Amino acid sequence: MQQRQVGRTGLVVSRLGLGTLTWGRDTDQHEARDQLVAFVDAGGTLVDTAAPYADGASELVLGALLRDVVPREQLVVATKAGSGALRGRRVHDTSRGALLDTLDASLGRLGIDHVDLWQVHVWHDGTPLDETLAALDHAVATGRTHYVGVSNYTGWQTAQAATWQCAVPGRARLASTQVEYSLLNRDVEDEVLPAANALGLGVLPWSPLGRGVLTGKYRTGLPADSRAASPHFEAYVSVYLDDTSRRIVDAVCRAAEGLGLSPLEVALAWVRDRPGVTAPIVGARTAAQLRGALSVEQVELPEQIVQALDDVSGLETDEQ
Repeated sequence: MQQRQVGRTGLVVSRLGLGTLTWGRDTDQHEARDQLVAFVDAGGTLVDTAAPYADGASELVLGALLRDVVPREQLVVATKAGSGALRGRRVHDTSRGALLDTLDASLGRLGIDHVDLWQVHVWHDGTPLDETLAALDHAVATGRTHYVGVSNYTGWQTAQAATWQCAVPGRARLASTQVEYSLLNRDVEDEVLPAANALGLGVLPWSPLGRGVLTGKYRTGLPADSRAASPHFEAYVSVYLDDTSRRIVDAVCRAAEGLGLSPLEVALAWVRDRPGVTAPIVGARTAAQLRGALSVEQVELPEQIVQALDDVSGLETDEQ
């Protein structure tokens, strides 16, 4: 698998990342092991998790695999802090204390002394930005992480945070931003991608397959084993089961048929090769699903197909 630099840093990762959102809940340790082995065998290095994934179980599963299956030094381990659950309700806390406590807990679950990339999971108006970013500085200074980034920030939030970190020598510059980006959601092209490009941040798209919808699996119904049929993912997927998304998925499927590829390969290759993108983060419930995504390494879309997909999925603009 080809490798790419993360923004204007020395951090190098595979151009496809492995997401672990379902590990420890929908994906058990045996499936997770098979996924990680297949990913590493294909040349993958970037594995992305987060403290709240399956209430910490995702990090626990990954930690066990780092201990028993894949040597830690073969991977670029990324995790996130700042978002969690309290009595069944999603809460955000990006205060210095909460972030550093969460990072220490993550390192304990992972069984390692540092992560390669530590990301603030969300923006939170309740905490001054300089306090949040000071936690990133401290984590780098104390060796808990080598690089830092943000996740789910808007364009102005990304620009403000990155500029703050560049303003004074010695602060930990942001390496990356992780945002949702796919043919079904191109909102980040408006402001986030230009901000990331101007300030030297790599872009790590999450849900590059439109929460699974771009695989075409929902064209004829709701598979019983799909995320949309799962009680904790139904609402997450259903936002892309509308007429607009259906039109885009149909175009992806037509392109795939003409190229002799799967819709997954077409949709993933499109986002992987967008300007500014470092590595889409792909999550799979099973190793078989992941292997289908790993096959995209051999795919390069013809320019006319890229243009056609750009046109059918393009951002709508207000008429003047």
